[in-house]
Amino acid sequence: MIKKKKIGIWMDHSVANLMDYPASPILTRTIECNFTSKAKEEALTRGESTMHTKEKGEQADYFRELADLIRKYDEVLLFGPTEAKTELYNTFKDNHQFSKIKVEIRPADKMTKNQQHAFVSSYFKVGVN
Repeated sequence: MIKKKKIGIWMDHSVANLMDYPASPILTRTIECNFTSKAKEEALTRGESTMHTKEKGEQADYFRELADLIRKYDEVLLFGPTEAKTELYNTFKDNHQFSKIKVEIRPADKMTKNQQHAFVSSYFKVGVN
């Protein structure tokens, strides 16, 4: 039996915590969006339009980086408090390279790392997938 590669990703628009499953202990890797509050202030001084353009570009880079990582897995759990998880999914859902990857999107509040680990473990253990 081939073991499926699984990952849980807690995310919002600024940071994504990536947790491979199974792993004992679960380790968290973090990817951050480069559109920080400092970058926002800087871009805003050049105008609101410039700020929105920069934000969209940085967000696209952030989602692209996550999508490239997701391609390496068989099952993916996207969860978090904002719509970022759905926005990320919408960027790749029609791409045939992702057609064999099972992606589940779940709402979740802000969580500590331990709560995120428990959420991922519980999801994959229960066999909801």
